[in-house]
Amino acid sequence: MAYVTLTELRANMAKHFDKVEEDRTELIVTRQNHEPVVVLPLSEWEGMKETLYLLSNPVNAERLLKSIEDANAGKLEEHELIEP
Repeated sequence: MAYVTLTELRANMAKHFDKVEEDRTELIVTRQNHEPVVVLPLSEWEGMKETLYLLSNPVNAERLLKSIEDANAGKLEEHELIEP
């Protein structure tokens, strides 16, 4: 996790944004007398929101976590995709 001051971000914004985009990771921006803020690629944020949504329903969360557990244990089934 990278940290940068607001002053440094202002001075080199394009460089920092390019790094965030390239690394696909967050950048923490610290500010005096304020809570730090996070900068991250939009696609990463959208993925996080989708994951939170999918896990917000307990039944769905249990099913997804069980599927992940099965996949990690090698219990996989291959299926042909049928195009509409």
